Amino acid sequence: MPQALQITAANLDPALLDLPWELPLEQWPDDVLAALPRGISRHVVRFVNLSGRVIAVKEIGETVAYHEYQLLRDLVRLNAPSVHPTAVVTGRKSVDGEDLTPALVTEHLQFSLPYRAVFSQSMRPETATRLIDSLAVLLVRLHLLGFYWGDVSLSNTLFRRDADAFSAYLVDAETGDLHPQLTRGQRHYDVDLARTNIIGELMDLQAGGLLGEDVDVITIGTRIEERYHALWNELTAEETYDNGERWRVSAKIKRLNELGFDVGELTMSADLDGTRIVLQPKVVDAGHHHRQIMRLTGLDVEERQARRMLNDLATYRAITGRNNQPIELVAHQWLAEVFEPTVRAVPPQMTAKLEPAQIFHEILDHRWYLSQQQHRDVPLPEATQSYIDNVLPSRRDEALFLDLDPNDEHSLED
Repeated sequence: MPQALQITAANLDPALLDLPWELPLEQWPDDVLAALPRGISRHVVRFVNLSGRVIAVKEIGETVAYHEYQLLRDLVRLNAPSVHPTAVVTGRKSVDGEDLTPALVTEHLQFSLPYRAVFSQSMRPETATRLIDSLAVLLVRLHLLGFYWGDVSLSNTLFRRDADAFSAYLVDAETGDLHPQLTRGQRHYDVDLARTNIIGELMDLQAGGLLGEDVDVITIGTRIEERYHALWNELTAEETYDNGERWRVSAKIKRLNELGFDVGELTMSADLDGTRIVLQPKVVDAGHHHRQIMRLTGLDVEERQARRMLNDLATYRAITGRNNQPIELVAHQWLAEVFEPTVRAVPPQMTAKLEPAQIFHEILDHRWYLSQQQHRDVPLPEATQSYIDNVLPSRRDEALFLDLDPNDEHSLED
């Protein structure tokens, strides 16, 4: 009896059954595909419109597909920055009865970009360092969870704008594995592989004219090692203080919070004579500012965007004389009087260009620039209109970012 099409999913969308599984992905018709940026991939991948959203479909071997599907489910459960798995499709056959490669289906991360798409908009070396900094944070977060990646690269990562930086998301977990805790050798192998792959990818950008020939890609690529080890040590290293320096314990926690991490548990011990204190963070959770703004406003935004919002909320609280009111009440008023009117001012035809939180951040930056230029305190509504008139029209639509080069033969980013 011939094998029937089988879809494994935690929450099955019946519309998946309507996709042309009897065709290889390379032959899927344009009317089901979403126009999103192409990247370099070892597999054939297509973005597909489904039930009002976009999914990524990747042809991959059955065993690897199930492995990656389960890994991504585990990472989502652990609140790791990664794409969300949707389904594994097996038992595919062509109209002639030939076996077709199984497929892994994941949710498309809205407003995310592959690194090549980022460089198509900005060809500055600073862009490369910001991407690498965000990848270092992602790698540390994954390693803290016990995730060994095994194929760290810019190509296997998606990037979302996060204020003046980027947030990185794992998009390919097929070579990864979860452990109770990683060894030093596993962590360092991931970092060394990341350095090698990044240098190669930056050289490829130079060859394609997306990065200047005068840019030292070796130095930029090596930055992943420096940033990773500095952040890992800050989060996990044991520190010793004199007994009279107890204030440094609070300073350490504040420093971790500023990096975007919460300290869930601290281990403290003292010498027998009480002259020295040894401090080591035990449980460190990422997303400190994200959780704060989520609790206060319900907004689900990136970490640096959240920090910018909290700063604006603090300013609003001070200038409106509400420092004595509960922060929860003030946050509700700030949301209704500042944030929502600002993002609602954006015309509907421009709302796909950037996420609302990113637009709000850029409007605040634009307001500061205008105020400096005009030597006065420019009102937020005036700065908002100026931004909409003079800045936003030139930005690309990142919610549905059109393919960079329709003649590019690379498959879509996986």
